[in-house]
Amino acid sequence: MIRRKSRVVKIGSKEIGGNNEILIQSMLNTKTTDIEASINQIKQLEKAGCQIVRFTVPDMESVRAIPKIKEKVNIPLVADIHFDYRLAIESAYAGIDKIRINPGNIGGRERVKAVADICRQKNIPIRIGVNGGSLEKDILAKYGKPTGEAIFESADRHIKLLLIHDFDNIVVSVKSSDVFEMTKAYEILANEYDFPLHLGVTEAGTERMGIIKSAVGIGALLLKGIGDTIRVSLTADPVKEVYAAKDILKAVGLYNKGAEIISCPTCGRTNIDLIKLANEVEEALANVDKPIKVAVMGCAVNGPGEARNADIGIAGGINEGLIFKGGKILRKVPEEGLLQALLDEIEKM
Repeated sequence: MIRRKSRVVKIGSKEIGGNNEILIQSMLNTKTTDIEASINQIKQLEKAGCQIVRFTVPDMESVRAIPKIKEKVNIPLVADIHFDYRLAIESAYAGIDKIRINPGNIGGRERVKAVADICRQKNIPIRIGVNGGSLEKDILAKYGKPTGEAIFESADRHIKLLLIHDFDNIVVSVKSSDVFEMTKAYEILANEYDFPLHLGVTEAGTERMGIIKSAVGIGALLLKGIGDTIRVSLTADPVKEVYAAKDILKAVGLYNKGAEIISCPTCGRTNIDLIKLANEVEEALANVDKPIKVAVMGCAVNGPGEARNADIGIAGGINEGLIFKGGKILRKVPEEGLLQALLDEIEKM
């Protein structure tokens, strides 16, 4: 896979773009002013593998929370701001690592210039975040609906408002809840500019459908080499967004940390409770950092033979199973001991 060559942007201690790894982002669902709850959720997200966190900054009380949160966490923080340019300026003074704001929504050129000037002074990037559901009226009138072309035109307009003021420390997202239009918008943008791109399907839905839509949209773009950061937006615990993002990156070969679980869909040959076992294995290995491929197979047909490319695995039998490693059988274990036997072998690796 050949990645699109984007410019490098520094966000706090992290760099995105260029040949840097694709970073996983999520967003807090706590009130920013609830400092303790916000810090706790950031730490949970970081433990799960999140590398950048965004939170809403709707008022000055939230701005004042930024340094208090920042001193207790280790990953870059992004202030999500709408309409009030003064909140962006004060967030920059408060030590935020990146600002998400659309220049066209904060007033005249002087306000845009004021935000650009402080961000340049503090070396803070601005993410322009366009969503298909909130396009300008004239653009909607031109295209009739939020097409990929319409979403790009809105982003292009916001980008040029910053470039007028010689500000190019920019990250861009062009999200939509329509996967087809979202991918089209990103493809146009990727051809027109070299800014790092933050990928996501906005308002993707509840956990099940949200993961499916995000995997299709984000995955399709990643396979074309497009994307520098990603967020899986779910109506669910934000930690689940991080796990889903890691899985999407694993599926396209762009994340080599942690366990990759491969398992068969079960059939009449299966004589153990494979569904329960596979879920238990996945849960037990959720926070393992070892880059290993683990197979959980229902029978000998799908076991050490078809799963020989797995580093380690289980092949079910009749109320028992085989533990195999590198395609070679290690030992036979009763069904109730398979999970622990597998975990014990992984611990040795």
